[in-house]
Amino acid sequence: MKIACVQMNITFGDVEKNIEHAEKKISEAMKGNPDVIVLPELWTTGYDLERLPDIADLDGNYTKCLLSKWSKQHGINIVGGSIAKQTENGVTNTMYISDRNGKIVAEYSKVHLFQLMDEHKYLIAGNETGHFLLEDIPCAGTICYDIRFPEWMRIHTAHGATVLFVVAEWPLVRLAHWRLLLQARAIENQCYVVACNRAGSDPNNVFAGHSLIIDPWGEIVTEADETETILYGTLDIKKISEVRKGIPVFFDRRPELYT
Repeated sequence: MKIACVQMNITFGDVEKNIEHAEKKISEAMKGNPDVIVLPELWTTGYDLERLPDIADLDGNYTKCLLSKWSKQHGINIVGGSIAKQTENGVTNTMYISDRNGKIVAEYSKVHLFQLMDEHKYLIAGNETGHFLLEDIPCAGTICYDIRFPEWMRIHTAHGATVLFVVAEWPLVRLAHWRLLLQARAIENQCYVVACNRAGSDPNNVFAGHSLIIDPWGEIVTEADETETILYGTLDIKKISEVRKGIPVFFDRRPELYT
């Protein structure tokens, strides 16, 4: 499975401009013939949280139409980063996944809200896991701060996920944490981690870039720098079962003692 992570800059609060930019970057990414394209967190709005009531996507309908259109146009699976979704109860930070036929196959709303960036003041948390199938491969989607909660990541792999997709707006000041946490999640879950971060800056933060693809041994397959780029990498799905047979972590778990 060949992956293309779209590590794009995001214009603060300018939905129209960001959609236009993402469309161009997806067309650019297709030159590498990927099977899956991944977008970053909040790619339509950035962290313009105060204006989310005005610029969030009502029920995510416009975003779902866009992702469906792009998937059908290019014959590509899209892990659609995340967007601000306006619901009757408030705004969620929500990921959609679209398959090659343009079908929205999954939705996940960020469960852990990051207080250092005031998410808890403007967003409401999700309550569902991020499981989905892509090309018959069990996957899961998570968003940024989620990676600091190993028990949340393990829920997904314990229930079959072999690829963890992480989309983020992770600041440069904590780049070391980004890399180490992602490698740890890959090692302990014996799975691939595909992590797409944003590039650039907004009025409050400089973002790290450094999108990563990490194999089930925790080895970095490929890594971007801090600039806007398309990061390509290939997942060897057979490697997951080989690693899990070599060190049978999932067989040796004792979950009855973990609560």
